[in-house]
Amino acid sequence: MRQREQGIARRSKVEQSTSAVLMVRPARFYPNPETAADNAFQREAPGDKVAPLAARARDEFDHAVDTLRGHGVTVHVVDDTVTPEKPDAVFPNNWISTHHDGRIALYPMFSPARRRERRIDIIDDLRRHYHVGAVIDYSSCENDGQCLEGTGSLVLDHVHRVAYVSLSKRAHPGPLRKFCADFAFEPVTFTSVDQAGQPIYHTNVMMCLGTDFALIGLRSIPDAQERRRVRERLEKSGKQIVELAPEQIANFAGNAIELQIDREKLLVLSARGLSALSPEQVSALERHARIVPLTLPTIELAGGSARCMIATIHLPPL
Repeated sequence: MRQREQGIARRSKVEQSTSAVLMVRPARFYPNPETAADNAFQREAPGDKVAPLAARARDEFDHAVDTLRGHGVTVHVVDDTVTPEKPDAVFPNNWISTHHDGRIALYPMFSPARRRERRIDIIDDLRRHYHVGAVIDYSSCENDGQCLEGTGSLVLDHVHRVAYVSLSKRAHPGPLRKFCADFAFEPVTFTSVDQAGQPIYHTNVMMCLGTDFALIGLRSIPDAQERRRVRERLEKSGKQIVELAPEQIANFAGNAIELQIDREKLLVLSARGLSALSPEQVSALERHARIVPLTLPTIELAGGSARCMIATIHLPPL
């Protein structure tokens, strides 16, 4: 088995972005009260009942899928199950990541309600289309109160093997060390804060890595030494840095993901995030990718945006 996995890895060119993604269509969507305390991006929906809120979220989800497919992205859509109730199921990138060598990682989640999102049937479905050699499960770290919420906590440079992580309740050094040792990533850790000085809950709301660029809120890293170390590591990797202001991060401008169709790069983010960027920033990003905005006002009430909805598939196809 190990020789087979190594053979798959040798045949698979490692690239930063993919043309295939996994997305989960929400069933019982609403802002999760278990995650509200440390997610400053989350908002209540006053006066809304769950049913109409979920219906609006499904409409936004369906339109997002249609938009991505219209740009040539392969989108594997899985329906959330009504029971057990999973209000954040639309954000699968927090519990699963896939890798070019045929391995899948499963992650320890902060909210008990979110732990229900891990589904073996979704992995089985991926096996019907891709080589899956092994599943590395870190969920037992939850027993020790240690969480690492997938590519919400981890912003991965797949080519240069660097894992950028803003430490928080959702990103503990323990499982991070295990992940980096197992998957051969160099950890670059720091602490980032929002406009109120509170720790940012997920790295991927203040940082996005493309093949040739980094969209990042360096000013949100208060420690000068950490800020310098992050900048230097990005520059060493050849990334053009496009800096985000705290108010742009608050509007999901950093919660973006680069995808790739043939040789064309796409930068997917929400319409709200795009509107927060300056013309100069947009121009800088358009030198590297075609920008694809998604309209997600209801889904963004839960504290996540376009990037959180997309679990990229790096697995070798069958």
